[in-house]
Amino acid sequence: MKRKLVVLLTAAMVSGLVFAGCGSTEETVSTDASAETEETAEDADQAAADEVAAMIDAIYVQEWTEETEEQCAAAKAAWDALTDAQKELVEGENADPDYFGRDTGDASQDDPRNQDGIGENEILVVSFGTSYNDSRATDIRGVEDAIEAAYPDWSVRRAFTSQIIINHVLARDGESIDNVDQALARAVDNGVKNLVVQPTHLMHGAEYDELMETLAEYEDQFESVSVAEPLLGEVGDDATVINEDKAAVAKAVTAAAVADSGYDSLDAAAGDGVAYVFMGHGTSHTAKVSYSQMQTQMDKLGYDNVFIGTVEGEPEDTACEAVIEAVESAGYTKVVLRPLMVVAGDHANNDMAGDDEDSWLSMFEASGSFESVDTQIAGLGRIDAVQELYAAHTAAAIDAAGSSTAAEAQNEADASVLEDGVYIADFTTDSSMFHVNEAYDGKGTLTVENGEMVIHISLVSQNIVNLYTGTAEDAQKDGADLIEPTEDTVTYSDGTTEVVYGFDVPVAALDEEFDLAIIGTKGTWYDHKVSVSNPEPAE
Repeated sequence: MKRKLVVLLTAAMVSGLVFAGCGSTEETVSTDASAETEETAEDADQAAADEVAAMIDAIYVQEWTEETEEQCAAAKAAWDALTDAQKELVEGENADPDYFGRDTGDASQDDPRNQDGIGENEILVVSFGTSYNDSRATDIRGVEDAIEAAYPDWSVRRAFTSQIIINHVLARDGESIDNVDQALARAVDNGVKNLVVQPTHLMHGAEYDELMETLAEYEDQFESVSVAEPLLGEVGDDATVINEDKAAVAKAVTAAAVADSGYDSLDAAAGDGVAYVFMGHGTSHTAKVSYSQMQTQMDKLGYDNVFIGTVEGEPEDTACEAVIEAVESAGYTKVVLRPLMVVAGDHANNDMAGDDEDSWLSMFEASGSFESVDTQIAGLGRIDAVQELYAAHTAAAIDAAGSSTAAEAQNEADASVLEDGVYIADFTTDSSMFHVNEAYDGKGTLTVENGEMVIHISLVSQNIVNLYTGTAEDAQKDGADLIEPTEDTVTYSDGTTEVVYGFDVPVAALDEEFDLAIIGTKGTWYDHKVSVSNPEPAE
């Protein structure tokens, strides 16, 4: 009986273990299935986010194509279709949740100024651009509105140089802004005759150079083209060079910063230990000296508690670390950071005032040298005095365009005075080494045909081998149209003859100096000024 009882107990125990084991297996299977379902959902979320990230990266480019509008619309639609959780997963080479998700203000407050039917006179305001709606409407539109108010007889239009920003605004807000090519083509299509271009760039830097290259491809499609100065005017050779434009900007941005920080004057702020740091972009272009010149300008104005820095740290003494050291060495205990940029966009909000450890705000705070570090998110474009300075630059360009148009009209009038025919005219140069052969007493043969004038001059020898209507620098560029010599036989007063080189020189206008470069047998180009005057009919 005892043996049978043991067997039964053993069987019961085994049976219990078996049943217990079965129960555990069901629970494990259920848990695994749940984990697998959760993992599948996470993968699906990430896949959806990755697809949107790829679409954002595809439009985060500095190039416009025929597919760009469609790509921008598709990217926005795909973003809108994501859940909030999926949006947080968007991460690409340039993509992140802020691309569509950041609130930068109301885009409807802006005006892209891309209307047609604008008349014959256009002022094209060219900016780098910003995707920050509030700044675009306040800073860039502020400048455009001021120019429009100053010149109501001209149509003011806009172009951005950053296609990346243009695409961002188009995709997120549905606002279409022209790039420079599109704006110039629009002007041509609109029948614009007189074009004035006002860059909102700070200086003659890389963006300005690229603008000029693009403009050169269109300028022959307008009757007159004039380009206004950027905000800080001419660059100059070194850090000591300052001008009225730099002084005006220095005064304007400092006054605005002082007022916004609640002080009655810069001296009052200095007395309270406050230093103002204005952060520009910085550049490797030779125009970077402009930032050093702005520091010189601040010093010349006696603004001892004002410092100039740059995001890029070029020039080197404008790097954040260098500026922190300079402010600390000067003994100031409080700092106000403000952008030295036309717009308060990404650089102002992130590089200057962001939460990342490499922002200027974070680096100034981390130095432990200051009681307080405050930021002012405000672009130069919203300051009245800056808007007035841009308008003044535009006025100078309009005046230049008017003068140029008047000169061209006078040239045409001069040419029309002379009927088609052959004349003897004075050919005057600025050098005793370059002149007409003595046998012709400083005169050449001027031929007028269909209103176009060409003067033939015989020189003193064959030492000058080519001429070029323009500067020596341009003469050396590929494709320069050099004037080839002819062989002229001249007879001197004593009856002797000599074979010399002669040249047919186009003449745009009488009684006006023009550039005429020469190159001799030694292969060096030289600049000269010449003029043609006093035409008399040839006998």
